[in-house]
Amino acid sequence: MGSCSAFFLVAALLVTVEVSIGVKEAQLAYDYYKHSCPSLEAIVKKEILSISFLDASAPAAFLRLLFHDCQVQGCDASILLDYDGLTHDSEMVSSKNFGVRHREKIQRIKTTLEAVCPGQVSCADIIALAAREAVSVSGGPQIQIPLGRKDSTTCNHQQANTHLPSSGITVDQLLPIFSSKGMNLLESVAILGAHTLGGGHCINIVDRLYDPHPGDEMNEGYQQLLKLACPTRTPLTNLTVVPNDLTPVVFDNQYYRNILMGKGLFGVDSSLSRDPRTAAIVHKFAYDKNYFFQAFSSAFVKLSSTNVLTNAKGEVRRICNHVNKRNL
Repeated sequence: MGSCSAFFLVAALLVTVEVSIGVKEAQLAYDYYKHSCPSLEAIVKKEILSISFLDASAPAAFLRLLFHDCQVQGCDASILLDYDGLTHDSEMVSSKNFGVRHREKIQRIKTTLEAVCPGQVSCADIIALAAREAVSVSGGPQIQIPLGRKDSTTCNHQQANTHLPSSGITVDQLLPIFSSKGMNLLESVAILGAHTLGGGHCINIVDRLYDPHPGDEMNEGYQQLLKLACPTRTPLTNLTVVPNDLTPVVFDNQYYRNILMGKGLFGVDSSLSRDPRTAAIVHKFAYDKNYFFQAFSSAFVKLSSTNVLTNAKGEVRRICNHVNKRNL
């Protein structure tokens, strides 16, 4: 695809989340593909296992892909669209989408599904299911999500510039983003736990390392380790990635343990442990993994159900990076 655009197999906690917000109104359903594509979830699980076996960083990429899709226009697979030369640009043009990976793997899964149940499963639902399986295959909770999203016929890189958060975002700026998706404070802190997978690019943390803001506290030893990985104010390469926590391919609660020790990779991570609104929640998540898993599961359902298109409001794309051709 062009530019419009962890593997640790461990027992996971089965969490079935009943979320009413947005689901009834959006007409999503937990059994949406019961008759039209009953093997859907098994196929996606198998594909994500295969991809993750070859690339341990893939689960983190799928989680990020979901967030970056849902944050712009809603969970509609707009992030997958390539520039078509006529009606729309590509969201991937936005610098906020730097480092987003594995868009082409969604098409790989789509191709497999088209052979089994052609024209049934949207790319938007595949993104949501891929992210769900990414959590599970990395050792996180097994989350039940409603399905029935349709794909958009538009994308907007200007909206990506506006609505995707920057690496320097604060707690004050971030909480309204999650509350707009129906999340309460507990769920807002939990969804940031997605940072337990993957890492961050040096280009996004050098400001913090070499020009820190007053009050931005960081463990001194951790800061020196980061400077070894990112030794210059202007990164020698934009491709260098620093792990988010000590277990970057395992979905666990290590992220919260790290930030309690002043070892948060981003400023907002560090601030969570000190902000009076969120500090107690961080402590609870750090010492109770199951409590974190339950809150994250609820938050994930709400995130993946944001501003979805259903029924005739969207389409089921035949190819994920292009809208369907119309008969004139």
